Amino acid sequence: MQSKSKEEFVHSVFESIAPKYDLMNDILSFRRHKAWRDFTMRKMDVQPGSAAIDLCCGTCDWTISLAEHSGTGGVVGLDFSQNMLDYGATKIRERGLDKQIELVRGNAMQLPYKDNTFDYATIGFALRNVPDLVKVIEEMQRVVKPGGMVVSLELSKPTWQPFKSLYYFYFQHILPLLGKLIAKRYEQYKWLPESLIHFPDHKKLADIFRKTGLTHVQAYPLTGGIAALHIGIKKQEAE
Repeated sequence: MQSKSKEEFVHSVFESIAPKYDLMNDILSFRRHKAWRDFTMRKMDVQPGSAAIDLCCGTCDWTISLAEHSGTGGVVGLDFSQNMLDYGATKIRERGLDKQIELVRGNAMQLPYKDNTFDYATIGFALRNVPDLVKVIEEMQRVVKPGGMVVSLELSKPTWQPFKSLYYFYFQHILPLLGKLIAKRYEQYKWLPESLIHFPDHKKLADIFRKTGLTHVQAYPLTGGIAALHIGIKKQEAE
């Protein structure tokens, strides 16, 4: 880890775990990540024909959901891991969405799009992995239209005992062993709980959303606080 930047290390992690990424997400979230995403989509209330960009899209589950809810709007899935995008592309073709969804290999901190391009910008289970989360939120805000929505669904920190202690024990000791057993990757899944240690809790992340200029910020702790949804709105020109 010392010999690599965080960005290089995270890239190597996700390139290597791509084949087992969906299965490990089930284990990581106690199979709750799909329910969390369903809750998120209800809160977002994506309008037909809307354009969206899904940052750090991984194997594209959320990208696909955005496209299905939009119906006709163009959706971009952006990730820096080509292996992840390749797995996502297979899912997209299977659902016949390859004309609606464009996959782009790119950097979440430097989005290759003009200001005010999308109606929604999302990032799922990845904000804690980026080198500069404030820069990513600012970029998401930049590329959405005035009145557009910036959305983060992310692992968070449980707030009540004894669940908090049990969860951290699972996350720090059991999860890496499962990663070794199932995905043949111990160090990569040992790193995931470490990535959460310095990540802000849901209240602090809501404050960061507000400090970047987003308005009407909402934070929703999920499943005892092990995940959290954050939504912010880009200011209208008149505000």
